[in-house]
Amino acid sequence: MLIQLFLHLIFLRVAVGQLVINQDQCSPTRCGDFGPVIRFPFYLKNRQPTHCGYPGFELSCTSDNVTQFKLQFPVQASINNIDIPISTNVSVQEIDYKSQKIKLSDLNASCLPRQISSINSSASLFTFDPNAYSGVTLFNCSSNKTYSSSGRINCLSGPHYDVLAFRSYYSISQFPSSCTKMYNISDVPNEVLFGPSQYSQTQIYLHWSEPFCGNCEDDGKYCKLKSNGSGSETECVDIPKDPSKGPSKRIVVAIVLGSVFAFVLIILAVYKIVKLKLKKEDQKRIERFLEEYKALRPTRYSYADIKKITQQFKYKLGQGGYGKVYKGKLSNEILVAVKVLNNLKGDGEDFINEVSSIGRIHHVNVVRLVGYCADGYRRALVYEYLSNDTLQKIISSGNGRGSSLGWEKMQQIAVGIAKGIEYLHQGCNQRIVHFDIKPHNILLDQDFNPKVADFGLAKLCSKDQSAVSMTAARGTIGYIAPEVFSRSYGNVSYKADIYSFGMLLLDMIGGRNKFDDAANEENSSSQIYYPEWMYKQLEKGEEITIQIENEDESSIIKKLAIVGLWCIQWYPAGRPSMKVVIQMLEGEDIPIMPPNPFGSMNSPNMRTTAEGRQFSSDLGSSFETGASSN
Repeated sequence: MLIQLFLHLIFLRVAVGQLVINQDQCSPTRCGDFGPVIRFPFYLKNRQPTHCGYPGFELSCTSDNVTQFKLQFPVQASINNIDIPISTNVSVQEIDYKSQKIKLSDLNASCLPRQISSINSSASLFTFDPNAYSGVTLFNCSSNKTYSSSGRINCLSGPHYDVLAFRSYYSISQFPSSCTKMYNISDVPNEVLFGPSQYSQTQIYLHWSEPFCGNCEDDGKYCKLKSNGSGSETECVDIPKDPSKGPSKRIVVAIVLGSVFAFVLIILAVYKIVKLKLKKEDQKRIERFLEEYKALRPTRYSYADIKKITQQFKYKLGQGGYGKVYKGKLSNEILVAVKVLNNLKGDGEDFINEVSSIGRIHHVNVVRLVGYCADGYRRALVYEYLSNDTLQKIISSGNGRGSSLGWEKMQQIAVGIAKGIEYLHQGCNQRIVHFDIKPHNILLDQDFNPKVADFGLAKLCSKDQSAVSMTAARGTIGYIAPEVFSRSYGNVSYKADIYSFGMLLLDMIGGRNKFDDAANEENSSSQIYYPEWMYKQLEKGEEITIQIENEDESSIIKKLAIVGLWCIQWYPAGRPSMKVVIQMLEGEDIPIMPPNPFGSMNSPNMRTTAEGRQFSSDLGSSFETGASSN
């Protein structure tokens, strides 16, 4: 949301800046510091768009900042009564917007009369000052006579004749009788007739009548083309600031860009402050918990201690979504496993769960927390080191049948896990629900004694509390109880761990490979999933494993399977407590077969509900893929 607001403001700033620049484009301007002010109807070529002025009123700046006007002289001749526009560049000295008059100099017109016969009629926007100049009559005279050189047009005269120009104020007696009249020309400056050599410093004035802006100037306002008008319609506007007194376009752009940059810095600063505040709040919460936890006396280490214990993180044992696990030494005799948590993961809840639950436990079948590190934002957990890795590794190395250790040892491991879970449920001051019982979280010591580990998802509750409050499902697909997915199967309680333990038992006996073989033979893997297939095998009295040494091993496998099926009853009320589970595992007799755990799942109501179909699909796919979460 903050980033979106930031982007909107940037676009707004740029749009406002662009509007200011567009408005500034038509503001009065100059060529250099001393040139005349240029505004409507004039506009400056290459600096202002054409809509800032009127067609034919284009000015330009020379390299030495002289205002230049490409003027088409309005000359009228009596031949065919045509107007002759003669183009030339002139310097602009002054512009009188009130009287609509422009003062020019440096006139350099080409020879006018020579162009008369080749130029078509074309009206001009400008006229010469009639009070300054009079009309001219051209005569072609024989060169045998001598005439005043002041009226000779050199560019038209030849070796045998002279072309003379006489102003209209001359009397008839002054007109040469021996000459032939050529034509009359309207009022023009001498430079047009005789060239600039004789009158190079003469200053001329031109008038314009269209567009008419005299009414605006009389009211002390400026003139511009009407926004919705057509042709030469104009309107009056208030006088803008003089360009020499107001900020330039560059200054405006710099102000806009500076404000955008300042805004970006403010947003980044606010983001950093909020992020740091949240981190500090998480750190304070962890510190408060650790302060209250001092009485339980697990050792608190600094991050420097952790680096020393792990020999600068030299030996990595494993890695998961939580972080990395390294092998370390407290002394030559005491080895530890150090779990370094990801710095940026979560708000510290997993860390507090782990320390608060496992830190107060002392049981042979629960991994022992030796210490912890909460050094700033760096967090780590230090456990006793267990040399034989996880139960998952043993199951895998035995080709899914537990034969690498023998079935008697596998039964002892199952009993040890059950006792560890039973202690969590009944042996502590507060009941601890683990929520992530699976082979990956069962560690084995040098004698292959099991220890329940990884309490990142655990929840504490009172022993008389019948339900555990949860905001979202937690655990690993394939081991999660149905009620954790949907409350329509019952309230979430410690019975969720019993369901997960039952799935763990079925995994230990390794019938999955056998199930895969049978499914391939029958092409029916899409109809049932692994635990349901196992129940049907036992119900029919068929074997569920191979490679057994004797009848005792077969009975152990059958016992583990039946206890597992008791534990995975669909509804929590149908599952035994962990105390009863231990009695069944340690008993000499094989327990009786439980009710079909999948009866309700196979009922029409279950099969037709979206929840039932989805959960069945999740269970089936999890056993096929061996999905797990860390």
